[in-house]
Amino acid sequence: MKNIILRLFLASVACFLSLNPKAFSQESKLSNSGQLEVIMPNYQYEYIPDFTYEEVAGRIEKMELEMDFELNDRVFSFIQYFTVRNRNYLKMVLARKEQYFPMYEETMKDYGMPVEIQNLSIIESGLDPKIKSRVGAMGLWQFMPATGRQYGMQVNLDVDERMDPEKSTEAAAKYLKVLYKMFGDWEVALAAYNCGPGNVQKAIRRSGGKKTFWGIYEFLPRETRNYVPQFQAMLYILNHLEEHNLRLEEPSYPLEYDHVNFDRALNLNRLANLSGICLADLEKLNPSINRGNVPESNRSMAIRIPKSKSFFIRENLAWLGDSIGKSTPIVLDQKVTTTSEASSTRISYRVKSGDMLGKIASQHGVSLEKLKEWNKLRSTVIHTGQVLYIYPKGQPATTETNSRALAQNTSGSKIYTVRPGDSLWVISQKHSLTIDQIKRLNNLNSTQIKPGQRLIVG
Repeated sequence: MKNIILRLFLASVACFLSLNPKAFSQESKLSNSGQLEVIMPNYQYEYIPDFTYEEVAGRIEKMELEMDFELNDRVFSFIQYFTVRNRNYLKMVLARKEQYFPMYEETMKDYGMPVEIQNLSIIESGLDPKIKSRVGAMGLWQFMPATGRQYGMQVNLDVDERMDPEKSTEAAAKYLKVLYKMFGDWEVALAAYNCGPGNVQKAIRRSGGKKTFWGIYEFLPRETRNYVPQFQAMLYILNHLEEHNLRLEEPSYPLEYDHVNFDRALNLNRLANLSGICLADLEKLNPSINRGNVPESNRSMAIRIPKSKSFFIRENLAWLGDSIGKSTPIVLDQKVTTTSEASSTRISYRVKSGDMLGKIASQHGVSLEKLKEWNKLRSTVIHTGQVLYIYPKGQPATTETNSRALAQNTSGSKIYTVRPGDSLWVISQKHSLTIDQIKRLNNLNSTQIKPGQRLIVG
């Protein structure tokens, strides 16, 4: 009996190898010494399970859906395409899915729509909020400019809310709800979303008055004939990932954020520098801001801020607002130098991604404390793009005077003269005070200050 089992096992292995020669291969070659060297088998391949039409049909019957699902050869061919030939696209979609689907699901429920409609965004954009079609449609839901404006989205050179995930999703839900009321069938509404209600009405007339997608199928534009079957195929696949060996090991999750309204024109790069927020995070959270600037015409729009920084922003909103609208960087320390200082060697170093302050100091042969002192740093935190000044020969051999006129008055208080671009927040950071402390020292009733004004700062 053992011999029979062994022979059957060996026969099955031989059969498997004959059908899958690359899945398990072992080769031999002669080494330089003339000895036979064995190359071990390579097991690194992705298993793609086989499946039949009947198996897919059986799985679909068990799915609990809010909208109709008719399996046919066209839908089945797209299931094969995505699960076999274009798995990389599916994996890309799965990596982005958790960033948007929780918000999609909530929006669909708010508008009383089948939650399955959220999968339409995959067919439209591959879940890329900044993607643009050849005809000018943009965003997760691929709105044309005119339709975007019709549904309340700002579309201009600086702000294009078609790329705003929340606003475009709400607009898509409203538009699809209108199309459903018009045609009374969700599949037909999806077709109208793709090719326009006029083309669908024309297809209905040419079909003799049929009202279902498959009834008007052959009279629709070619792209639309593929559009709805792709949606149905994706709906099936996302419900049966395990059966097709589609597992995502490292999904990406959305940044938690709060909305903050600054009620003014602003510059994202400046906001990042003032608040310590990573500029890349600000850009990711606010994809509708095209060129880093919110213009005066969009001053009322809310900015998404990482939740970890929202408390700081709200606490400092009044004085942050004095500076974030300026396009030029805040200069925290300007110096009037003597001739001897100007002649000493000073290096300007722009911080790169991955840099650490200690590493920069070591590379230039200076101490960490000196580097902090020269750049008025209170900690070792630095940001990509920040400019650091370094004196490789050590402390500059000059007498420095602060052009902001920090001095001692007759009573021993430190006096600071306000310069253009200053705000109370900037001054408080410079002199290790709180805004309230500066206001109390100077009997100020507001945060408004002006150039030339003298303030007590210590």
